[in-house]
Amino acid sequence: MSRGIERQRHIIDFTLASLLRRKGKNGALLLVYTLVVFLLASVVFFTSALRREARLVLAEAPEIIVQRTLTGRYQPIPLAYGEKIGAIRGVIDVRERLWGYYYDGAFLANYTLVVPLEEPPEPGTIVLGSAISRTRKAYEGDTLIFRAASGEPLSFQVARIQPASSQLLDADLILMAGADFRALTGLPAEFATDLVLTVRNAKEYATIAEKIIRQLPDTRPIIRNEILRTYDAVFAWRSGLLVVILATAVLAFVIFAWDKATGLSAEERKEIGILKAVGWETSDILLMKFWEGLAVSLSAFLLGVVLAYLHVFLADSALFLPVLKGWSTLYPQFRLVPFIDASQLVTLFFLTVVPYTIVTIVPSWRVATIDPDSVMRAG
Repeated sequence: MSRGIERQRHIIDFTLASLLRRKGKNGALLLVYTLVVFLLASVVFFTSALRREARLVLAEAPEIIVQRTLTGRYQPIPLAYGEKIGAIRGVIDVRERLWGYYYDGAFLANYTLVVPLEEPPEPGTIVLGSAISRTRKAYEGDTLIFRAASGEPLSFQVARIQPASSQLLDADLILMAGADFRALTGLPAEFATDLVLTVRNAKEYATIAEKIIRQLPDTRPIIRNEILRTYDAVFAWRSGLLVVILATAVLAFVIFAWDKATGLSAEERKEIGILKAVGWETSDILLMKFWEGLAVSLSAFLLGVVLAYLHVFLADSALFLPVLKGWSTLYPQFRLVPFIDASQLVTLFFLTVVPYTIVTIVPSWRVATIDPDSVMRAG
């Protein structure tokens, strides 16, 4: 046992010394290899974090949402529609929702106004999202003034700051009472923004949606699965450039692997020949090349993963965020909650470290099986 460990230690010492002798070449290889892993890991981390944010956003999505359209645009829906929809067989409950947007010209930002279905704030008070609180420097107990649709100023006291359980959901959010919402937006009492339904049987979603359209042709029922598909589509087209980056990184990695697999340099071939001449066995040379490939690939993997983590979760995804957020930025700051999918990280490890380590052994095995004298003469 101790003899085998001692053998491995000597081989590793020689491997590290060999890497340092060619530090220029290996340093450049490590730098570009790290960049490849960095790009791949950044995409993995960013995608995983966005999916987590989306899951949090859609966790409490209604089963069916009914909206009213006019000239292709969403319009407030009459509360009388709720009575007709509630009479449809299979519909357990119909509730009105009040929500909308408010543009703050002073800070050039849009706020999302929402009246919670459960436990809304007391009249005259509001609950702020974390980004609004940070931008307007408004905290619990402070008073904020908004201009109503009628032009009159309305003041609200900040009851509390919404915990940022999901940055995409809470950052620009303002929760308020229903009467305050109607006073601020000018929405008449007989209208709501939309209606949400609770259905007895999930298999009847499509059937109930058809009945609603048949009875109320100017409405558009939206099933929860359609919302999920819409989110997937939005992230898909916005992440198009990320796919290009990913393809570029994979192509660069393939070039590296191919360069290693097609052969060794004259200096490396001569080194193997000398080692064979002084008594090294083929298995020793293969072990040396294995440790060499593992040292380079594992170092690049660890460096790339750490840099990707810093880039995505601490540097606000500087390379990717403008692509997915577009020109209309609702939040003064955007920082994803750190989240790493272990299975994807393991997959990334096997896609980057394992193939490179293996392909470094193949050309060395070919050279190590040739007569040392022939190798040194050819080198």
